[in-house]
Amino acid sequence: MQTPRQRAAEGLKVGDRFNVVRRFTPDDVHHFAQLSRDYNPVHCDAHYAQLRAFKAPITHGLLTASLMTEIGGQIGWLATGMNLQFKRPVYPGETITCHWLITSIDERGHATAEVSVFNEQHITVLEAITTGVLPGAPEREYMKHMLAEGDPTNGAR
Repeated sequence: MQTPRQRAAEGLKVGDRFNVVRRFTPDDVHHFAQLSRDYNPVHCDAHYAQLRAFKAPITHGLLTASLMTEIGGQIGWLATGMNLQFKRPVYPGETITCHWLITSIDERGHATAEVSVFNEQHITVLEAITTGVLPGAPEREYMKHMLAEGDPTNGAR
C-alpha cells in the first residue's frame, strides 16, 4: 500500500481518495488555543460550554479542519481556497475520520476536492470543498528524491 506522499509523487488523478483518523485530546485543544489565541470559553470552560448547550468544551472547528491540511501536506496540495461547513461539535477524546476525494483537475494542475469529516457514529461533523494546485512534474520528481532519502522533512512518516 502506498503512502499519500508516494501517490502524489507518481501524480494524482480525479477519484484519488485519502483518509486520516485522529483523536484530539484536551491538551491538543489547549495547545491549539495557545497557538491560535482562540480562547473562546466554549473551548476552554466546561460551565460556559454547557451554557451554550454543549455537554463539555468542544474542539476548535479549525483544529478539526486541520485533518484536511494533514492530507494536503502529505500530497503537496497548495491550497487556494477552502469552504468549510461545521455541522456538529467535536469533543476531545472523540475519534474523527477525514475523507478527501479529488473531484476535478484541470490542464494546469488546479484541482478541487470534496472533504467530509465524521465521528465514531458516522455523523458528519464537517463538510468542505477545497481548491488547490497539485505538484507539477519538477515537484513530483523532487518528492521521489525525498522519499528515496527517507522523506526527512515528513513528520507524519
